[in-house]
Amino acid sequence: MNTTTSLEEALALALKLAPRERLQLIERVASSVEREIEAPSSGEEQLEQHWGRNLLRLLDELGPIEMSYPEIEDPVEWVKQIRRDEREQRLGDWDKDE
Repeated sequence: MNTTTSLEEALALALKLAPRERLQLIERVASSVEREIEAPSSGEEQLEQHWGRNLLRLLDELGPIEMSYPEIEDPVEWVKQIRRDEREQRLGDWDKDE
């Protein structure tokens, strides 16, 4: 059904109402438009949020992350250990002196 046709039909029906009912109809339509304007859509709400809040929300959804070597508190030492592990995995025992 064409939206122009349905709008014209709705308008014709509205004009058949008594004056008091037409006023009530106008008030209801106006209040529904006002509610839609006041409540931002979910897409607009997402754009308005700071990227940091979106990142924190995403991290909360993912849950806790298991880390390798959580006992190593120094970040430099942690990276060195990870690199040693990766090197051992890549090279096997080629690098070791016999």
